[in-house]
Amino acid sequence: MSDKVQQMSNILIIILGILACILVILIIIYFVMKRKENDSLKRKDEQLKRKDEQPEKENKNKSNTNTQMLQKESITKFMEFDKVEDNMIIQKGGKRFIMVVECQGINYDLMSEMEKTGVEEGFIQFLNTLRHPIQIYIQTRAVNLNDSIQKYKASIDQIEMELNKKQIEYDQIKKSNKASQKEIDSAFFELTKKKNLYEYGKDIVKNTESISLNKNVLTKKYYIVIPYFSEEASKEEYTKDEIQNMAFSELYTKAQSVIRTLYACSVSGKILNSYELVELLYYSYNREQAEVYGLNKAIQAEYEELYSIAPDVIDKKERILDKKIQEEAMKLAQQETNRVRTEKQKKYEKKSNSMQKMIQDMAQLIIEENRSYIEQDVADEAIENIKKLIEDQKEGGENNVGQEKQEIK
Repeated sequence: MSDKVQQMSNILIIILGILACILVILIIIYFVMKRKENDSLKRKDEQLKRKDEQPEKENKNKSNTNTQMLQKESITKFMEFDKVEDNMIIQKGGKRFIMVVECQGINYDLMSEMEKTGVEEGFIQFLNTLRHPIQIYIQTRAVNLNDSIQKYKASIDQIEMELNKKQIEYDQIKKSNKASQKEIDSAFFELTKKKNLYEYGKDIVKNTESISLNKNVLTKKYYIVIPYFSEEASKEEYTKDEIQNMAFSELYTKAQSVIRTLYACSVSGKILNSYELVELLYYSYNREQAEVYGLNKAIQAEYEELYSIAPDVIDKKERILDKKIQEEAMKLAQQETNRVRTEKQKKYEKKSNSMQKMIQDMAQLIIEENRSYIEQDVADEAIENIKKLIEDQKEGGENNVGQEKQEIK
């Protein structure tokens, strides 16, 4: 009986082991299937996201191209000209042409009455002869003196080399025993002349550099703008090249007529070429940067188009505020310095006025401190003499004040 029970227990143990193994295998299979299912769901989500992102990217690219086109169009419209060609500014797709005449100003205030009358009559004649519209344009430019300073410095370097040569020649002539006094004087005269020229050139450079530090050095340029419209041609159909040739011919004739009539009032003029027109436009669109970064530098930097550099408004306000703070700080520092100086000056004047009395008081104090080393009667007499001297000075001062009052009366 016991053997049967033991066999049954062994069989049950084996069955339980087999069931445990089957359960573990089923659990493993469940987790593997679950993982595969999660991976498949993730892949589907990624595919859906990619499908959603593609139209968004396309829309973004379309919007970027649209904004670029809008920016380009807006800049072109802001410029208000198409191109510069044949000494003309071409506008509105070849429908409007402009030629510019630069005029040299005259100093009207320094003229005599007769010359002023001649200028006025010449200007009246100029206005009466006009048969077409014109525009007078005045452009204010900041003077950039860097190029002039560099030219001056190059000339001074050349003069310095010549001065060194003259100095060597003079020293050789002076040391030579064969040279006459006339030759020595002539060499000294040439050396002095070259030295004065060198010093004069250095002063010019120094003054020019100090002037260039001032940003308020301005110059004015005067222009007469002459327009031509393609509608002014006859009603016959012409090509663009023919219209441009006709515009050039018409504008050149008008510009020469303006120059001739202006000469009657002592004003000379010239027609601006294409490069000068580009420079005029460059200064118009880049007023603040043109004197620092001129047209030549822009062309050398291979900029293909003219553009406008507009500083940020906040940055501009901040620069103005910093400048104002600096000016106010300098003003306050100067006021306080002057105030302290005046106080020190007052103290010095007060001390200077009372110097004699301080000397006498100190003399009395010295005598009192050294009374033991001096005889008593000598010390007393010295102190009495000092007191009498003080009283005499007081009386003399009062008499002087009285005399001054009488003189004033």
